[in-house]
Amino acid sequence: MEEMEEELKCPVCGSFYREPIILPCSHNLCQACARNILVQTPESESPQSRRASGSGVSDYDYLDLDKMSLYSEADSGYGSYGGFASAPTTPCQKSPNGVRVFPPAMPPPPTHLSPALAPVPRNSCITCPQCHRSLILDDRGLRGFPKNRVLEGVIDRYQQSKAAALKCQLCEKVPKEATVMCEQCDVFYCDPCRLRCHPPRGPLAKHRLVPPAQGRVSRRLSPRKVSTCTDHELENHSMYCVQCKMPVCYQCLEEGKHSSHEVKALGAMWKLHKSQLSQALNGLSDRAKEAKEFLVQLRNMVQQIQENSVEFEACLVAQCDALIDALNRRKAQLLARVNKEHEHKLKVVRDQISHCTVKLRQTTGLMEYCLEVIKENDPSGFLQISDALIRRVHLTEDQWGKGTLTPRMTTDFDLSLDNSPLLQSIHQLDFVQVKASSPVPATPILQLEECCTHNNSATLSWKQPPLSTVPAEGYILELDDGNGGQFREVYVGKETMCTVDGLHFNSTYNARVKAFNKTGVSPYSKTLVLQTSEVAWFAFDPGSAHSDIIFSNDNLTVTCSSYDDRVVLGKTGFSKGVHYWELTIDRYDNHPDPAFGVARMDVMKDVMLGKDDKAWAMYVDNNRSWFMHNNSHTNRTEGGITKGATIGVLLDLNRKTLTFFINDEQQGPIAFENVEGLFFPAVSLNRNVQVTLHTGLPVPDFYSSRASIA
Repeated sequence: MEEMEEELKCPVCGSFYREPIILPCSHNLCQACARNILVQTPESESPQSRRASGSGVSDYDYLDLDKMSLYSEADSGYGSYGGFASAPTTPCQKSPNGVRVFPPAMPPPPTHLSPALAPVPRNSCITCPQCHRSLILDDRGLRGFPKNRVLEGVIDRYQQSKAAALKCQLCEKVPKEATVMCEQCDVFYCDPCRLRCHPPRGPLAKHRLVPPAQGRVSRRLSPRKVSTCTDHELENHSMYCVQCKMPVCYQCLEEGKHSSHEVKALGAMWKLHKSQLSQALNGLSDRAKEAKEFLVQLRNMVQQIQENSVEFEACLVAQCDALIDALNRRKAQLLARVNKEHEHKLKVVRDQISHCTVKLRQTTGLMEYCLEVIKENDPSGFLQISDALIRRVHLTEDQWGKGTLTPRMTTDFDLSLDNSPLLQSIHQLDFVQVKASSPVPATPILQLEECCTHNNSATLSWKQPPLSTVPAEGYILELDDGNGGQFREVYVGKETMCTVDGLHFNSTYNARVKAFNKTGVSPYSKTLVLQTSEVAWFAFDPGSAHSDIIFSNDNLTVTCSSYDDRVVLGKTGFSKGVHYWELTIDRYDNHPDPAFGVARMDVMKDVMLGKDDKAWAMYVDNNRSWFMHNNSHTNRTEGGITKGATIGVLLDLNRKTLTFFINDEQQGPIAFENVEGLFFPAVSLNRNVQVTLHTGLPVPDFYSSRASIA
């Protein structure tokens, strides 16, 4: 049951939902929290002004999400409504579970009414803190949202199952034991929080405070509210609208917007959706069972790897101790190789265990929550959330079916020590098969006319000498590190041509090849010198991009089919040198805030660039920009973008810095320092933006001169 707890907590306050309401995006909010994050929009954005202008609107009009994306440098979070110059900047609030939410545009006036009945400022809008979809409230205000009574029932059962002492709900750090409960506020207080937040004066003096145990009993005995229609508050739900996928009342069918829609009996649809959710849970339950068995298998693999490693090391030490002092020097090198293989196998398996454990915990929590929802006997309440739950269950099941239950590593060590050669061959001792008496292959010849470089890739071709009579079983191609360092194997196989990708730009590499058969290896060929391109030419990568990204212009131009931010990477990665590329804004509607920068290959593709620790980005709207990494917002800088603007990205891996430009002018200070590793150019955008990539550009002159002076 503990794994289900996150499903029962409000993303704004971080506590269990109290009087939860269902937003059109299927997410839930406490009624009081929903009121706290209301934002008053300008008159031109209101439903009344849109109706007056003749534009069609629905009951809840979605705002452009990007108009709400004004960030504050002071707290690195969201601010108040940023679509108009007259809107003041307001620091954001941050809930205990890390979700940033919009604050109210002005302090709410004191009122004795409940959050649902209290008057809502005209032209108010609300933004979901989970999916960030924004919508404008109509005249009904928060009363227009249906109440999630199924979720209330699940929370009640969950809290009643907790045998621990009741804790204060307002303590900021470690909650103290509650001493009283206010029946009107429905909140448990410790003595310090009661004196600070619930003083016995003014309107609060009339509230009734009871002992915590009595308050828990009163909570359990409180009558369940009857499900009523949001449009006709005196009518109960009696039918289900198939087109709108929601319960409706008799008046909705007679005079409301559902009069021409297909409707079905509420009880029948309740049973149907319960059956669908149960069937979906059966499949997910099988996946969870397989995942548990898979975790057992992975843990057994860890033990087997440990045992194999110990056994292999003991054998190796026994063989090496029997040899002379020269063999002892070689022994240390062989042990290092075994330990490296050992650590690599353990790391791969442990990483897979950690990933699978997290995914299983999330799956189990979702299953427990769905099972509790199925226990509810409220048809209309169940149908309000069943579609979203069924989608989540199918999506989670699909995630388990993409090869996640297959071990990424074997337990065997594919190494064998040959101790048969004579003592004079000790300096050549290595993990190889026992050599036969047949001759080794002849030295391969590099075919210079077919060897070439393109961008940061090198293609090499070789062949056996024409008069060679000893066949080769395969070839080993080696390259140095591009800086005169040691050679390393980059290809082993039967082919006589190989393309090596991912080299450093503007670097000189040395390449050589040798042949092998069962007897041994041939001498190395002559060394070939290769020079990679000075600048990078690349396009966007459809293979690693989010499925909502739309490509055109030979993958140089991208946009998106979704209102949410989606990430696309460049095809080429950088780990050395200085690189510069530009992006032009082909289309810019409704003031969105696209993000530009660099990222690791495993960056999250369904959120704004910079939200996780795998991306370093600048996001910018029509007025200003911010730098963002790991969801930390810094260095707000005035100056935005419009259609036709040019964004420049300068990645200097020699100085380990990342700098941004807008229309050939540096935007703010150096954005990020101490950046190391392999980075791919990256962009995040939604359907309101289209950009075109320009590569193969030299580093700006003023930066080159500045770097030479430094």
